[in-house]
Amino acid sequence: MNARNQNRPGEVAGARIQQPRLKAVVFLLLCALPLCGSLLLGVKGISWVPLVAYAAVSVLTFFLYWSDKRKARSDSWRTPENVLHAVELAGGWPGALLAQQAFRHKTRKLSYQLVFWLIVLLHQVFWIDRLFLEGSLFSLF
Repeated sequence: MNARNQNRPGEVAGARIQQPRLKAVVFLLLCALPLCGSLLLGVKGISWVPLVAYAAVSVLTFFLYWSDKRKARSDSWRTPENVLHAVELAGGWPGALLAQQAFRHKTRKLSYQLVFWLIVLLHQVFWIDRLFLEGSLFSLF
């Protein structure tokens, strides 16, 4: 066994994030549109609320994942998945994505991941619409 595959003392096998550089690049790319869009709204004097909301709800979501992982390990009452998805939809998906990797939580359940990535996609489409299509797509609703 080479040194790269050995765990540090007290570390759980497989607990390290796999391919952290690639995942960091993907995370930054996914955050680019919401960050640019939110900053643009703030700089134009329209509202800083989206930027603050993304940050605050992401922190909340990260801690909800942490709490749910702790509860899963101790076999106690869990945070319902619809609550996790609701905070992701409210702008907490960046915090959820970080928490999924940091805690290896909710990464294997396909049905959960499907809804999660649909939420991320919805946010991307929203910001593409706002930034490049002048809101024409979402004005249909």
